[in-house]
Amino acid sequence: MTNLRQLFLQNLAQTSDSPLAVEVERAEGVYMIRKDGKKVIDLISGIGVSNVGHCHPKVVKAVQKQAEQYMHLMVYGEFVLSPQVQLANEIAKTLPEPLKNIYLVNSGAEATEGALKLAKRYTGRSEIISAYHSYHGSTHGPLSINGSEYFKRNYRPLLPDVRHIHYNRFEDLEFITSRTAAVIVETVQGEAGVVVPEPGYLPALKQRCEEVGALLILDEVQTGFGRTGTFWGFEQFDVVPDILLTAKGMGGGMPIGAFISSHEIMRVFQENPFLGHITTFGGHPVSSAASLACLKIVRKEKLYKQAKAKGELFKKYLKHPKIKEIRSLGLMMAVEFESFEVLKPIIDEAVKKGVLTDWFLYNDKSMRIAPPLIISEKQIKKACEKLLKAIDKKPKK
Repeated sequence: MTNLRQLFLQNLAQTSDSPLAVEVERAEGVYMIRKDGKKVIDLISGIGVSNVGHCHPKVVKAVQKQAEQYMHLMVYGEFVLSPQVQLANEIAKTLPEPLKNIYLVNSGAEATEGALKLAKRYTGRSEIISAYHSYHGSTHGPLSINGSEYFKRNYRPLLPDVRHIHYNRFEDLEFITSRTAAVIVETVQGEAGVVVPEPGYLPALKQRCEEVGALLILDEVQTGFGRTGTFWGFEQFDVVPDILLTAKGMGGGMPIGAFISSHEIMRVFQENPFLGHITTFGGHPVSSAASLACLKIVRKEKLYKQAKAKGELFKKYLKHPKIKEIRSLGLMMAVEFESFEVLKPIIDEAVKKGVLTDWFLYNDKSMRIAPPLIISEKQIKKACEKLLKAIDKKPKK
């Protein structure tokens, strides 16, 4: 009889020649439970998704309740759907003026797509500036502005009029001009290996955008919903973007994303042409219900306030001569080793020992640590003990 692993390799499109192929029976909290009953501590949260843990009871209940009432009814923006309205209202409460208008989509990449269109339409300009080593999604628009040529060179031609600047390099701000529609950066660069903005960088970036009439788009797909120690990462850097992106951690495990702006800016989608941006499944009622539950959990339990202290615990317990550096903001962490050749066997051994980690697209010598925000000190200590054993394991020759 053909097993699931064989069917996985046979019928599902593969994105690498060596997928992890971990077969999970169920998941709960910080754990994924395999078919043999072995628990795996998830230290990457499905790449920053499961901020409130796997299958949080309140999220599951919200999904079940909404699925019994109604699921898809009509394309986004045409009907008054309670889960969408309530979610947008609660998101708006977390944000400063003028970020009060929320457009719900299906993913982070779609949030980027919508934001790029919005910036071009509002400013009447075409140039988009992003940062080297940035990651904003994999569809054609986001791929065009991503900051790694390796991942996009075989898909050209892509969007024209895209320019890159170096993140944290103040002198590069002069490249933002009156031709620029928008500058898009991650509040904290994720796939570059957790690169935190230098003091004053994001305010200087916003000031330059204002001087030339460009919009500032902050990508909080990985940092949003509490991961960095505040509900939104930008709260720590004395800046408010013109457009904000979120996804991943906002859904409690369900697919959803959003781009957020002011009423003034978002209004341009209403005319010339009307239906300036449309989506069939954006803000799906079940995903919106899950997101609303997730948001309430993060805020009520103040999980974002625990992120910094829990990040420090990882630093306390993860001490080893092979670790060159740990970069972090809250529970968004990069543990750097000498090379990918050193790191990869450690990651493989960690999975065998019951801890799931990963590396970064543009920094393959650094280990990703971004666990559910609900992780306890006991679980952190246990995970670090397993990681240290994996580091000490001598690779086979």
